[in-house]
Amino acid sequence: MNVFEKDVQSKRNDAIDSGMGFIFSFVFFALIFTIGTVIKLVG
Repeated sequence: MNVFEKDVQSKRNDAIDSGMGFIFSFVFFALIFTIGTVIKLVG
């Protein structure tokens, strides 16, 4: 066992972190898409 396995910084579940990252990126790209669609419809 190496020293990093003994002294972990975060004991949270990795699935929660990866899920939050997925949701954040999905919402970001959906927002960009929505802004682009609104600009296309208005212009």
